[in-house]
Amino acid sequence: MQRIGVTSASIIGGCLLLGLVALGYQLGSAAVEFTQMDRAVTVKGLSEREYPADIVIWPIKFTEAGNNLEELYADLDRSTGMIRSFLESRGIPSDDIGTNAPAITDRSAQPYSSGDEGQFRYTASQTVTVYSDEVDKVRELMPALSTLGKQGIVFTGGGYDAQVEYLFTRLNDVKPDMIEEATRKAREVAKKFAEDSDSRLGKIRSASQGQFSISPRDTNNPQIKQVRVVSTVEYYLAD
Repeated sequence: MQRIGVTSASIIGGCLLLGLVALGYQLGSAAVEFTQMDRAVTVKGLSEREYPADIVIWPIKFTEAGNNLEELYADLDRSTGMIRSFLESRGIPSDDIGTNAPAITDRSAQPYSSGDEGQFRYTASQTVTVYSDEVDKVRELMPALSTLGKQGIVFTGGGYDAQVEYLFTRLNDVKPDMIEEATRKAREVAKKFAEDSDSRLGKIRSASQGQFSISPRDTNNPQIKQVRVVSTVEYYLAD
């Protein structure tokens, strides 16, 4: 009876050992398959293009000075009229020309005034703004503005509020082609990586599109816009 018990225990032990070995093999195979399925490569594709701006915003800022407030307003109106006439005579529609309210400074009313305000008590600034989709025409006019300076208008173009601005508003028109290009380039990079690693490119695991950015091509050509977008794509790899 004792020998039968020992034999039975040996058989049971052997079965358990074989079972554990088989289980270990199955778990190992599953781990290998999972690792293989989890093999992936993440790549980025860039689409970068240049487009001309389609909107120009041209603020024309000028100043006047005087001691009589009524005369100062009259001078502002005169200068504004001269600027508008100049622009309209060169093909800028009146609807594309806007004028803001003048800003008047009374030097005698300034805090901590010493009482010596100089030659003029009042100074004023005003801005005539051109908002146009005829970018090339407006750019051709800019140097010609000096003719009005020779007639007594004092222009001030150094401030941040007097900088010419160029806009590119056709982003929705170019988005589809650029996204397609960025995705295609990402796939080309992933395919090359797969070939170099003796793998096969599988399906897309995940993908994300970056934000479109619009910036001047360089400081000397702000009217030419550089549009960029980056697509990030993760592909499965297979042997």
